[in-house]
Amino acid sequence: MNKIILTAAATAVLAAAAPAPALAQGELVFYCSAEENWCRTMSEAFQRETGVNVLMTRRSSGETFAQLMAEAGQPRGDVWWGGTGDPHLQAAQEGLTVEYRSPMLDELQDWAVRQAETSGFRTVGIYAGALGFGYNSDLVDENPPSCWADLLDERFRDDIQVANPNSSGTAYTMLATFVQLFGEDEAFAFMADLHANVSQYTQSGSAPIRAAATGETAIGIVFMHDAVAQAVQGAPIVTVAPCEGTGYEVGSMSLIEGGPNPDNARAFYDWALTAAAQELGAQANSFQVPSNRNAATPEQAPNLDQIRLIDYDFARFGSSEERSRLLARWDAEIGSAPR
Repeated sequence: MNKIILTAAATAVLAAAAPAPALAQGELVFYCSAEENWCRTMSEAFQRETGVNVLMTRRSSGETFAQLMAEAGQPRGDVWWGGTGDPHLQAAQEGLTVEYRSPMLDELQDWAVRQAETSGFRTVGIYAGALGFGYNSDLVDENPPSCWADLLDERFRDDIQVANPNSSGTAYTMLATFVQLFGEDEAFAFMADLHANVSQYTQSGSAPIRAAATGETAIGIVFMHDAVAQAVQGAPIVTVAPCEGTGYEVGSMSLIEGGPNPDNARAFYDWALTAAAQELGAQANSFQVPSNRNAATPEQAPNLDQIRLIDYDFARFGSSEERSRLLARWDAEIGSAPR
């Protein structure tokens, strides 16, 4: 774990943050599954405003869930912030997180509150983002893909990257999306065909689009806001909302059962749901839709109202039994398949 040290640049960011809670003492052990820059921005802002010493570890959603399972009974973390909601829901079902009803709930979007209700208030929605893909327009300059089916084209052989759904919430959302779009057997047949075009299953969900941005691969399957982030930084990335429809994430936050600093964890939880704290995401080059209704949505964020979203079943695909079963089938039929 790295102790967060404030910088002059971070101090400037903090001026836009929410009104400070009363100064506290002690530590907060912060597990973060968003992008590294956003994790650090949140850590530094909360430390500055409260005086709490924040110890931050950044891991993907699947890795953090595995860490909570490994630490069950002797938890080291206090709060898990960010990452797709499915593993947060599984953690709630496994009793790894704590029921908490923040006074901020009244300010949240309906989809964020539904996430809390689904989990028995053991998690809550903090942002939303749609699944899609991005392609490098320098490498794909003719007949660009606009649908999931286009990714099966032989011209993309060994030129697509996607994460491994065991470690990545992004890739698990893809798996669950295909099951809901096509039916389970058809979804696995589709992923088996796609497998021939996948050059690498990455650990991190956003790594594929970073590879596309540098020309290492032509296409990355990611959340659309991650593709937008690369384009904003000047990469030749075009963001695609697939024509067949797509799933979406409700990025979530949970308090860890038995964490060593419960008071500071609740203080962070309430603060992280404020509009001002959620607006820090855009300053960290993250373009999700915030869950607080009073927070400004970044103008670069994909417009969810203009994307053909499926009625994603978070309760089913966030359950321990279903998630474990689908991941085991993916390992057996896709992850272990030869290329």
